[in-house]
Amino acid sequence: ILTILGNSAVLATAVKRSSLLKSPELLTVNLAVADIGMALSMYPLAIASAWNHAWLGGDAACVYYALMGFLFGVCSMMTLCAMAVIRFLVTNSSKSNSNKITKNTVCILIAFIWLYSLLWAILPLVGWGYYGPEPFGISCTIAWSKFHNSSNGFSFILSMFLLCTVLPALTIVACYLGIAWKVHKAYQEIQNIDRIPNAAKLEKKLTLMAVLISVGFLSSWTPYAATSFWSIFNSSDSLQPVVTLLPCLFAKSSTAYNPFIYYVFSKTFRCEVKKLQCCCGWRVHYFSSDNSVENPVSTMWSG
Repeated sequence: ILTILGNSAVLATAVKRSSLLKSPELLTVNLAVADIGMALSMYPLAIASAWNHAWLGGDAACVYYALMGFLFGVCSMMTLCAMAVIRFLVTNSSKSNSNKITKNTVCILIAFIWLYSLLWAILPLVGWGYYGPEPFGISCTIAWSKFHNSSNGFSFILSMFLLCTVLPALTIVACYLGIAWKVHKAYQEIQNIDRIPNAAKLEKKLTLMAVLISVGFLSSWTPYAATSFWSIFNSSDSLQPVVTLLPCLFAKSSTAYNPFIYYVFSKTFRCEVKKLQCCCGWRVHYFSSDNSVENPVSTMWSG
């Protein structure tokens, strides 16, 4: 419910402000699409299976569920990686160079992200890797337990782990460390020349928002990745069902975090949410949003 309501608010805000969206903000919209897509295509079946204490669907439903999870998971990871790289490039470029990141460029990047994710998702369907039920039996994913006896499965999981997890995660960390250093130096320069500090504070706020989005996703999926990697080299029976269930639930909760982060750090999003509340019949009084303060830094940071 939180995932659908929160990300629907993000999408509604994006549609309403479509003419004002800067090109990198399209990646935020893409992340919301991936989150709400995962919630709509997967969670109802998993919740029903949990109430049933057993998987409700057959083998075809299991493959469908695992494919959707892999598709949207890789898409979210690569979107976060693209957001980090673009923010790093914009931060370390002049204003004229940052304007070269157009909406068409970002749209092509988003199309590549979906094609890349779809490629990895369909590989198990054509014989490289496998899909199967989770050890606790109420959802499906990549069949991790088959990989320690299968060279085919092991090569798939190793390649997927490097290209869809390790490299994007290292890229995200490297980009935000570079941004943090750049912001730190800029903040020192602003203080030295005694300029208005509000711009520097807003830059730090935007950086913190982006970092929290990435940290929330990575921290949510790390326990699941650890237990899954454990099952590659060990029997799944060596872990209690609850030990494999809780990391899976925690990973799926990652789809609900981002709208709350946007609400805390974005004045524009807060105002748009209040307008949506008014449209739903809630009596909310607020002043109209003024983006004039945010525009200079938004231009520098591209949203």
